[in-house]
Amino acid sequence: MKKLLLPLFLLVAAPTAHADADFDACLARLRGEAASKQVSTDTFDRLTAGLVPDPTVLEALDRQPEFVTPIWDYLAALVDQERIDDGTARLKEWAEVLEQVSAEYSVDPATVVAVWGVESNFGRNFGSRPLIASLATLSCEGRRQSYFKGEFFTTLRIVQEGHIAADRLTGSWAGAFGHTQFMPSTFMRVAVDFDGDGRRDLIDSVPDALASTANYLKRAGWRTGETWGYEIRLPAGFDEGIAGRKARRPLTEWVRMGLKRIDGSAITPDDSSAAVLLPAGAEGPAFLVFRNFNAIYSYNAAESYALAIAHLSDRLRGGAPFVAAWPTDDPGIGRNERRELQQLLLDRGHDIGEVDGMIGSRSRAAIADEQTRLGFEANGRAGRKILDALKAGR
Repeated sequence: MKKLLLPLFLLVAAPTAHADADFDACLARLRGEAASKQVSTDTFDRLTAGLVPDPTVLEALDRQPEFVTPIWDYLAALVDQERIDDGTARLKEWAEVLEQVSAEYSVDPATVVAVWGVESNFGRNFGSRPLIASLATLSCEGRRQSYFKGEFFTTLRIVQEGHIAADRLTGSWAGAFGHTQFMPSTFMRVAVDFDGDGRRDLIDSVPDALASTANYLKRAGWRTGETWGYEIRLPAGFDEGIAGRKARRPLTEWVRMGLKRIDGSAITPDDSSAAVLLPAGAEGPAFLVFRNFNAIYSYNAAESYALAIAHLSDRLRGGAPFVAAWPTDDPGIGRNERRELQQLLLDRGHDIGEVDGMIGSRSRAAIADEQTRLGFEANGRAGRKILDALKAGR
């Protein structure tokens, strides 16, 4: 038995040992570049001592939710009544700071708070991955190594310059951190010390985070007093080929084509340019978007992400939900409804873990089991259809 087990053990252990050796060799190469990246050798050695790679960040590299989740699910989870209520409370709680931020950077409080809500659920979800380990791994493996290497060295500089302690720098798999989830290079470029304590801190200073976010949007081209856009009604026979965020035309031209506001009222033409956005095609909600939408988009280059922040900011100002329905017979559900669905799954004996509104692998597997039983498509998706069926006791 020992002779049989030994080769099997080596087959399992060797790849790990090889991977660690490759990682150590990569760290040695990075150490040689540190001085040219304004990171001292002492800082590099201190912050990378005992560092091991985190292969799970590579699995996340191609699974960003804004690119793989149906938009009606994405928006249902991000712009639900719970987040609107939370955001309204934060607008009141931080009203004085937000007023000062708006006066300094000319970005309205609702937009800043919407970014805060979408990025970290108002400081509740910073992410738990140590940035240095994540970014070192991404600097050595996977695609976009050059980009992540720059973020890795910038993270070391953030600690070296005393802005944030290394043990406080936890965040997303890609290295974003703090209340409004800045990447390290973004932090260095636009973060500000708004509370006057001599440090730029997006983790333990809400004023710094809110002001830094407003500064980012201002630099991205935000125009004070202008809208990001609004929902519209398309004319019959509208050519989807001329839609798209980059396909900007003078507003007067869109008006001549017959575009109207969603309530049927006329759009007042002016000299601005705009684009038509069709996130689910011409059968779903349509939007006319302006320069401020692009400023939001630059924060995280996904149209669904920008639309979530734009819509949440409108809801925080007292605006209504979108009027047009998404082209699906199974709309998305918010976090309260997702928790309700999880409780129903638990009540039926499914081991899904905690009821938290986060639909993870165990929740998806349990949903798929119930969908199979009910004769639905077994896609594991948390939607209105499966929730209503389980609520009805089916």
